[in-house]
Amino acid sequence: MSQNRSEISQLGEFGLIDHISKPFHPVNASTIKAIGDDAAVLDAGEAFVLLSTDMLVEGIHFDLSYTPIQHLGYKAVAVNVSDIAAMNGKAEQITVSLALSNRFSLEAVDALYQGIKSACDNYKVDLVGGDTTSSVSGLIISISVLGRIAKDKVAYRSGARSADIICVTGDLGAAFMGLQVLAREKEVFLTNPEMQPGLEPYEYLVSRQLKPEARTEIIFDLEEAGVMPTAMIDVSDGLASELFHLCKQSGVGVRIFEDKIPIDQLTFETAVEFKLDPITCALNGGEDYELLFTVKQEDHERIKKHPDIHMIGYVHERKDEKIMITKQGNVVALKAQGWDHFRDA
Repeated sequence: MSQNRSEISQLGEFGLIDHISKPFHPVNASTIKAIGDDAAVLDAGEAFVLLSTDMLVEGIHFDLSYTPIQHLGYKAVAVNVSDIAAMNGKAEQITVSLALSNRFSLEAVDALYQGIKSACDNYKVDLVGGDTTSSVSGLIISISVLGRIAKDKVAYRSGARSADIICVTGDLGAAFMGLQVLAREKEVFLTNPEMQPGLEPYEYLVSRQLKPEARTEIIFDLEEAGVMPTAMIDVSDGLASELFHLCKQSGVGVRIFEDKIPIDQLTFETAVEFKLDPITCALNGGEDYELLFTVKQEDHERIKKHPDIHMIGYVHERKDEKIMITKQGNVVALKAQGWDHFRDA
């Protein structure tokens, strides 16, 4: 008797999330927003509590042959804090759970927690618990983060409306190019262990990959400017993928402009060196952890002079039309080609 087998890779990460979440419906009045955003939203009386969790798995999300374990600890916290920032909130507590194989020494664990402590100090969050267990497949880090937000200040993915301006912070594609550099230097080392890695010219790119920062300061800048984002998400899987999430949740389309997409000069030059299209790297690279958000037209004047907020396009009501206008004026359909966790697993 044959049994049909469905491959998870056919669904991909977000298809899998949709599949497993279908039978679940909130039964508690305190569950304001469940699955489907950067964080869950829970009613805690005078304010909302934000809850998110993220897992990093050795061999899938990081390679310890070129990732300093202290940086890994910092990054594990930063990517979770970023999820809270993407809801327009402030992270306050984390829990850390580890699965460790016996090849990790106490000194390695200490170094990991030094990175975690450094991130906690930087983002002013408290480590309040966690769990540890053994592993037969290397290191697994799972962090849950709690944040808080006033009830009228939450920025969901679903709030974008026609004519809203699309904004993104910082620059895009640097983390992806940092990963390309690290992977190349690893191959060089494996071929010739006498060779020293040539990372100095790419220091910015490598740091963006190994030790990203959550853009928490932008939340305070927007508040100070009196601007409330209509929708928000962090850029973890690539700009195009995140735009698709906003479009799906908000029921809208987007039009962005190639010449408005922020790309650092080193990112551009390194992409060309690797024979990659810099715009493709910015659209689909991922792990930048910048904030992508929309604002009302009337808020343009309040943020137009912010040195680290870039207006890259606008929202429109044609939900099936997600396009980019190239520097030559051509219309190109956007494709969400962000990294799929199950593609090569």
